[in-house]
Amino acid sequence: MRADHGIDTLLDLDGQIIDQGRGYWVKFEVWRIEASSAVPHGIRYSLTLHEPYGKRILGYDNAHAVKPPKKFKYVGRILAHDHKHRHVSDKGVPYEFQDAAQLLADFFVDVDRVLKEGESQ
Repeated sequence: MRADHGIDTLLDLDGQIIDQGRGYWVKFEVWRIEASSAVPHGIRYSLTLHEPYGKRILGYDNAHAVKPPKKFKYVGRILAHDHKHRHVSDKGVPYEFQDAAQLLADFFVDVDRVLKEGESQ
């Protein structure tokens, strides 16, 4: 695996809460762990967007494995640890972790999308 220079930036965000306006906020929880086959990049993370009353409405994390989509029914399927929750009731869909900078970019694209959708309701 190539060196991921964005990991330090991601680790620096641990514990940060950033106001997104209109009462919405994002929270970062990031820490180093031993790299493994399930978590080859060696970090645990939870990046979440919350609505004004505190409920998580979007999240990217690797705290638990999620099943691949049902179209992949082969026996030796790999359970993804990197995943995202696209809305409040989403159990999670696999997320392909490329590097820390891309994780942050993808997260904020989704944050912007969710906030924009909220404006139109």
